[in-house]
Amino acid sequence: MLAEQYPYYLAGSPERSGDVLAVTDKYTDEVVTHVALADGDAIERAIDAAKRAAHAMMRFPAHARREVLAHCASRFAERADELAEVLCIEAGKPIRDSRGEVARLVDTFRIASEEAGRTYGEVLPMDISARAVAYTGMWKRVPIGPCSFITPFNFPLNLVAHKVAPAIAAGCPFVLKPSSLTPIGALIVGEVLAETDLPKGAFSILPCHLADAGPFSTDERLKLLSFTGSPKVGWQLKRDAGKKRVALELGGNAAVVVDHDADLDDVVERIRIGAFYQSGQSCISVQRIVIHESIYDELRSRLVEDARNLKMGNPRDESTFVGPIISDKEAARIEEWVQGAVSAGATLLCGGGREGKMVEPTLLESVPKDALLYTAEAFGPVAMLEPFAEFDEALRIVNDSQYGLQAGLFVRDIMKIQKAWDELEVGGVIIGDVPSWRVDHMPYGGVKDSGIGREGIRFAVEEMTEIRLLAIRNAPPKPH
Repeated sequence: MLAEQYPYYLAGSPERSGDVLAVTDKYTDEVVTHVALADGDAIERAIDAAKRAAHAMMRFPAHARREVLAHCASRFAERADELAEVLCIEAGKPIRDSRGEVARLVDTFRIASEEAGRTYGEVLPMDISARAVAYTGMWKRVPIGPCSFITPFNFPLNLVAHKVAPAIAAGCPFVLKPSSLTPIGALIVGEVLAETDLPKGAFSILPCHLADAGPFSTDERLKLLSFTGSPKVGWQLKRDAGKKRVALELGGNAAVVVDHDADLDDVVERIRIGAFYQSGQSCISVQRIVIHESIYDELRSRLVEDARNLKMGNPRDESTFVGPIISDKEAARIEEWVQGAVSAGATLLCGGGREGKMVEPTLLESVPKDALLYTAEAFGPVAMLEPFAEFDEALRIVNDSQYGLQAGLFVRDIMKIQKAWDELEVGGVIIGDVPSWRVDHMPYGGVKDSGIGREGIRFAVEEMTEIRLLAIRNAPPKPH
């Protein structure tokens, strides 16, 4: 199903190069295809093309942008099996989860097609002051201009979609650097975009060497940088970005709170997904499970039993729940963090083993608050349990983190829900579910080290546009 080699896309056209990247099957480690790599000259030409396309994209009418996005949604749906297979191979994502991501890809482009004509403004009353009575005011949003996107490996389709689709809806040309670990999905998006009537130069999708990637953050012709990835890299890119606007979707060590009256059958099912879906390689994966002391022992037993029964293995197998970690290096890091926590006094409840890139679903308790596993982002199939006595204590535990993406709470009391919404230092509060829950039209993003800005199509469009005011002095009345 994979092509022998994939081109990159420069100013909307496929290009090949002598420098290629080998893409591996993350489960077998076999090289399965190659991807053309853009060099510094190609990146320069792409940025120049994006700058030259800015006016045409601004003038590209809403109905045409809607048709482009609707075409993409339709074509991705037609190619759903192929895209799921690509995800399964290049990301090691279990096939059922891969199909789910493809469905979200289609949703994201469909939502963007609906938003393409909704970039509104408003009339601004000016007669708040006597000196402005003779004036009329109004404002509208206009595209910010050429955008730069850098995307990670863990959602190689839908996180690309969350940058590309709103850029088209907003009328912004863009250059995109996909992860070198999972570039094929982004290139297939480029293949479909090339079928449309987007203005020449409106998009470039450029896998490249890290040494050549500097202009994605530093080039002043690019007016916005949107990055999804690690906090260390993201904050450095912000420092490098100069005058451009920056949106960062970074890491997390998300917590879920389980109150005394929760439905434990439901909680176990949802935490299974929240903690171990795609091997925990999600920035809103459940990493901290905060349980009311009255149900702690029972829920701990249920969670441990459930985790032990999860099937690990080949992501192509329909029954596989936990597939490989993206690399041996990352798998070894996760194992090291677990062992470090145990050496510091934590209790290993289940899992903890590793074979190559396969890391067992792992649960621990009594993890020291200064352990890396507690303070940093595990990005693997690992979660920690701890009890609480009072609800205020649970909120303090959730907030005791350098991160703040989303939090999940299994609570029924409306007063507790309101208090959590008011006091939790996160970008989103999810009630009756895990923090890993996301729908692609909602505002999504974090605070503290989890980033700045919001995605979700409507909210990303706001990031990619700016307000332009029009004030008109009306002619003074002529004397009779």
